[in-house]
Formats: sequence, C-alpha cells, structure tokens
Amino acid sequence: MSAGLLIGASLGCSGFSIVFCVIGRAFPPEKRSVALGIGGAAGSFGQFAMLPYGQWLINQLGWTQALVVLALTVLVIIPLSSALVENKEAQAAAQHKQSIREALHEALSHRGYLLLCSAYTVCGFQLLFIAVHFPAYLVDQKMSPETGMIGLALIGFFNMLGSYGWGWLGGRLTKKYLLSVLYLTRSAVIAVFIMLPVTPLSVYLFSAAIGFLWLGTVPLTSGLIAHVFGVRYLATLTGIAFLFHQIGSFAGVWIGGYVFDATGSYTVMWLLTIAMGVVAALLNLPIDDRPLSRTPAAAAAA
Repeated sequence: MSAGLLIGASLGCSGFSIVFCVIGRAFPPEKRSVALGIGGAAGSFGQFAMLPYGQWLINQLGWTQALVVLALTVLVIIPLSSALVENKEAQAAAQHKQSIREALHEALSHRGYLLLCSAYTVCGFQLLFIAVHFPAYLVDQKMSPETGMIGLALIGFFNMLGSYGWGWLGGRLTKKYLLSVLYLTRSAVIAVFIMLPVTPLSVYLFSAAIGFLWLGTVPLTSGLIAHVFGVRYLATLTGIAFLFHQIGSFAGVWIGGYVFDATGSYTVMWLLTIAMGVVAALLNLPIDDRPLSRTPAAAAAA
C-alpha cells in the first residue's frame, strides 16, 4: 500500500507529464526543447542530491525516522508548485477548440504516436531494471553497497548534463533521430559494461555514461509530441506516453527479479535490455514527425 500504491500514485501526479506541460506551453517551439531539457536536469538534481542525503539520514536516524524526515523534506514541493499556475484566460484565447475525445482519437490514430509510446516502454524497462537491480547486481559481483550508492549518485549527476544536452540537441536536430541514437548508444554502453570485468572504476564509468543517456528521452519525447500535436492537450498525451513508460518500468523490475531467481544470474536480463534498446531505436525511425494539418485557425493556435 505505501511503497507501491501510494508512491506510485504520487509519482503519477507529480511527474514529467504535469511539469513538462506547463514548460511546453510557456515557451515557443524554437526554445521548447531546451527548456524541457533544463526542467529534466533540475529534476535529475534531486536524484543526485537525495541519495547521499537519504543515506546520511538512514545512518543517523534509522530507516523509520529517515522516511519521516524525507516526507517532510518533500513538502517543499507545495510552495514551489505555485510556478505551475497558468493563465487560463490567455490559454483559452490562444488555443484551438478541440475536445479531449477528439484529441485522443487523433493521437491514438497516429502511427507515429503509437511507435513513440512503444519505444518509451523500452525506456522504462531499461531504466527501472537498472535503478532497482543494479545495486543487487553489484553486490552479486562482490562490490560493496557504497559502490552501488556512488554509482546511482553518478547516474543522477550525469543525468543533469544529459537531460540538458539532449534537450539542447532536440532544438537543433530531428528529435526522432536523436531518440534512435540515444537508444542505440544505451545498448552499446550496456554491452561494453557486461563484457568487461566488474570493478569500481568500470561501475563508475558505466554510471556516468548511462546517466548521460538516462532521461534524455523525456525532453525529446515530450518535445516531439508538442511538435506534432500542439500543446493544447500536451499533459494528456505525454501522460499516456508516460503510462507506457511505467508499464515498461514494471516489466523491467519484475522480469529482472524473476530471471535472477530462475537462473541465479542477471546475464539474460542484460542481454534482453540490450536487444530492446535496438528495437526502440528502430521504432523511432519511421515516425512521421510533421505537425498535424488541421483547419487554418486550429493549426495556428496549436
């Protein structure tokens, strides 16, 4: 109930689809991708900062009290969320008249949107498998728990750089091709890591590389959705895409544990993660990323 349902619901209500919708509406198309990248980098700072903070709280207070302090820390979101308040009157004047039902039918009938969501499932599969099972994999390889903690912190740090970097690139290059390159590079980084001996140095280098690729998909995916469909229902459409992402996340965590229990090793899971990255890269290539043509008034407003 707590770790699963409540935290899961909280993540859904405070995740990228809400924040990125506000950012996407606030910036013109030529600046939108880099703005989304900055937003993703800011969120990534939390992973970098909260891991050592949480570990310090556990060491000082124990698990129970550490969770209470962390819960109080998260309350800072409440005053900061005032930045998400939008001018509804200005939006109503600028946006085209399209119902949510029409928007959903339009998106779900678009082959490119379905391909994008399918590739996003792979993103969730890869990332949550690594986030949850990577520390256990390192312990299985005779690494210390501290090595795993440092590795995850490095992922968070380089995720800041990657989120901004991929968002910046998305404002200058074709987003679907960038997504393909990102997924292929992830697979290559994982392949090199599992072929080399596991040492603290290889763990830290892998964490830095995979961190740079960690959430670069988010500004690119959200930016591509806004580019094709406009920003009127950006939160809804990115939320559906994020649902696909989270389905992949569930599968990555669960299948990773099942494979390890069945085989006593993560090797099969690593290979599956590599293969799925290649599939995701291929899924992005045929996406039709041209903005949808609607009525002149609607197209201008979108």
